[in-house]
Amino acid sequence: MNLSSLNDQQRAAVRHTEGPLLLLAGAGSGKTRVITSRIAYLLKNRGVTSEAILAVTFTNKAAREMRERVESMVDRRQAKGMVISTFHALCVRILKEDIEQLGYKKNFSIYGGADQLRLIRDLLQEINTGLRKYDADRVLYLISDAKNRLIAPDTFQPRHGDEYSGVVAAIYPRYQRALKAFNAVDFDDLIMLTVRLLQDKPAVLEKYQQRFRYLMVDEYQDTNAAQYRLLRLLARGHNNLCVVGDDDQSIYGWRGADLGNILDFEKDFPGTMVIRLEQNYRSTGNILAAANAVIRNNRKRKAKALWTAGGPGDMIDYLLCDDDEDEARTVVERIMAEKFRASLNYRDFAILFRTNVQSRAFEEQLRYQNVPYVLIGGQQFFDRKEVKDVLAYFRVLLNPRDEVNLLRILNTPRRGIGDTSADRLIRFSAEHELPMWQVLQDAAQVDGLGEKTLEAIGRFVQLMDSYRRRFRVGRLSETGRELLEELRFEDDLLRTAQDPERARRRMANVAEVVNAMASYEQREAQPTLEGFLEKVSLLDRDEPPRQDKDAKLQRDAVVLMSLHASKGLEFPCVFLVGMEEDLLPHKKSVEESFDIEEERRLCYVGITRAQQKLSLLGTSRRKKYGVMQTRAASRFLEEIPGEVLRRSIGDAPSTSTEEEKDQLARTAFANIKSMLGD
Repeated sequence: MNLSSLNDQQRAAVRHTEGPLLLLAGAGSGKTRVITSRIAYLLKNRGVTSEAILAVTFTNKAAREMRERVESMVDRRQAKGMVISTFHALCVRILKEDIEQLGYKKNFSIYGGADQLRLIRDLLQEINTGLRKYDADRVLYLISDAKNRLIAPDTFQPRHGDEYSGVVAAIYPRYQRALKAFNAVDFDDLIMLTVRLLQDKPAVLEKYQQRFRYLMVDEYQDTNAAQYRLLRLLARGHNNLCVVGDDDQSIYGWRGADLGNILDFEKDFPGTMVIRLEQNYRSTGNILAAANAVIRNNRKRKAKALWTAGGPGDMIDYLLCDDDEDEARTVVERIMAEKFRASLNYRDFAILFRTNVQSRAFEEQLRYQNVPYVLIGGQQFFDRKEVKDVLAYFRVLLNPRDEVNLLRILNTPRRGIGDTSADRLIRFSAEHELPMWQVLQDAAQVDGLGEKTLEAIGRFVQLMDSYRRRFRVGRLSETGRELLEELRFEDDLLRTAQDPERARRRMANVAEVVNAMASYEQREAQPTLEGFLEKVSLLDRDEPPRQDKDAKLQRDAVVLMSLHASKGLEFPCVFLVGMEEDLLPHKKSVEESFDIEEERRLCYVGITRAQQKLSLLGTSRRKKYGVMQTRAASRFLEEIPGEVLRRSIGDAPSTSTEEEKDQLARTAFANIKSMLGD
């Protein structure tokens, strides 16, 4: 395989195939190219069979793109058996083969957030003997955090004086028992149960260790305790583990990512080869100088500095605006001027912010100026209520013991089984320790159900039995469409919606589920309802779905997005707004964690999204609950070298003299120095 197009460090990373390898890949340094070249090198030059290769990443999109690149570099037949997937998809693959050894059936359901919350709320009602109401979202977050740290229900210890951790200690075991009784797992279980399986069943562990002899992990800085343990188990024996990541871009500590995993890799895997990818192929020299200068102030990091073979490029602008409305006007006016001057497209511009609430002023100004824009984020397609209602039918058809989804669809669309009747069914099921589906099949034994209710239940059971058979023999999308037509889903949406336009959007979403099934059928050689639901469950939860995010980024429109959402993307022109204390760094992070380093990494990520031009903006005043408050410039601005930073007042008209403007800028930067104790 010809490696002449790679630089020296990239070639060294590709050729180092035996033993642990830590690849510190700076922003824009071509890490995906190195990973895919390394896989191709193993296949073509080292004679490694595709079945022995496992590459793991965090998103379906990244896994798909990695596979496509490898297949373009080698014979498709040569790459056929390799596994390139997300952590969760890998664990589903393992559990589908061996979960029975943990007491589950192979046709388990995977509960999403709404299903989990409904179950948590039911359990909270069971234990709540007083008037205190507990937040189900918070309870679920704490359970998820425990699972990501591999803390089992029987070993969870409440923290002294923490009321919610005491509630979790009571709910967590009940929650886990209920999931198992429903033959269901949640997203966090996929990894935790796989780790338990590999730890408790030596034969299963040995099978996967022998199969996957070459492991590669992308975005290793984002791994949590459970993912780390999974990788250690799989790599034990051969130690051919290559991890690729950038500690300077670790920005997900709030959701369990452990920076120590990448910082301690050499200690955890003795004999590690460390290679730094520092040549940047994205940004100009001035942008990289700013990024290096900011991140250098973090103590918990591996030393490295990005550089480019290109020139310094334009200086970085810092624009101090009067208020948030002035900030928005300044950005939009600069976008319009630069688009005309440099003949750029609207999609070449990105506005990045620390919090989503900052988008409002920019959206209003862009609309006012008739500038097209897209806001990346918002509710994911498969999280919408009407979509989850349809999927609930499919889940119950596959797994009648899935009681959370069974109760969701019992009277959706409305069929005359009200809350009182549902409550009687639930109580009878609990008192007689019978599965709900079994109770529904003989509902006449339940006291207090009227004749019309019994007829409605009978029709529902008959419908489900009929479509369970039809899904086994018919085409998925056709059978799904017929089910929705028989349920008269669209009629129910029109009848219950207050806003006809919203009803039409929801109807389009229901129709899109059938479209998704049809697309799945086209992609798969042997499509099944189980396979379709598995694909849906494994869609990335923490990023906008591909059909939304990718389509938006292809439109010729200015991109608005949070710093967290921007990771992995790049734009010719970037406006990093809200460069103020309490925004970047965020007040909550400073006050609660007293650790500024993740906020600095967020700033670093924002800076390194820019390819050609970077503008930093802040305000001297900003509205909070409708009241103007004085703002202090972000401490990160003072860390950027003066020779690459051009400071000025925002472009909006002002009656201030030039001397007053200079004094305002000097005062803003003096605020930073006094805050840092200079």
